[in-house]
Amino acid sequence: MPSDMHAQSTRSNQQRCDSAKMDHRAVVPPVIVFDHVTKTYRLYKSDRGRFFGLFRFENRDLIGTIRANKDLSFTISRGESVALLGHNGAGKSTALKIVTGVTYPESGTVEVRGRVSALLELTAGFDGQLTGRENIRLRGLTIGLSHDEIEGMEADIVSFAELGVYIDQPMRTYSSGMKARLGFAFAVAIEPEILVIDEALAVGDTSFQKKCIARIHEIMSDRNVTVLFVTHTSKLARELCSRGIVLDHGANVFDGPIKQAIAFYDDLETQS
Repeated sequence: MPSDMHAQSTRSNQQRCDSAKMDHRAVVPPVIVFDHVTKTYRLYKSDRGRFFGLFRFENRDLIGTIRANKDLSFTISRGESVALLGHNGAGKSTALKIVTGVTYPESGTVEVRGRVSALLELTAGFDGQLTGRENIRLRGLTIGLSHDEIEGMEADIVSFAELGVYIDQPMRTYSSGMKARLGFAFAVAIEPEILVIDEALAVGDTSFQKKCIARIHEIMSDRNVTVLFVTHTSKLARELCSRGIVLDHGANVFDGPIKQAIAFYDDLETQS
């Protein structure tokens, strides 16, 4: 009889645990959903061929196609920190560009819920004729921020970028590192709900890189912020992420805890 009671108690405890897990999944909604997503790039010999390719006209300039994402599916919940791992050409950056709306899938569905801040091409979109301060305002307006919101975050961006008097100089006078600093400072200042990072932490000198990583940790301390991070550095993946998704030839080949994901990725690299 005591044995039966113990078994019954064990089953009851297990049921409560399973129920708690289901409740947790129900409470924490997904913010990024990829459902059988495929993205193919077409390569052309010339700009003329690329232009006619937009209209799917048959032309001889087509060199070939590259399937960057192949039937890719995954779900990321609010507050998760997830690393996308894979060799060059595995489809990681394409997945991030789909999340940020830079490009779109040719099949499958994608859902992204929340304000996205992307640390992708940090220097893209700046106008070289405008000063750094003017570019802050221009970029803010471009993503739909109000004048009051831009004014409220401007001082923090200027302080974080550490550009000194250059903030009021035309950006054509900036080095690539200075542009990247300003781009990073802007991206982390807009209080994102989803932060997308593509190898963007190699900004400036060592002390500034540490400052960038500390700021990422600060953002991640808010449990409502979701982080999607692409890196080839296992140390950073372990430090910033709790879950890893391994891509190979555009497909999801592993999805699990970060330590297991890194081990799987390392084995995959060894085999190749």
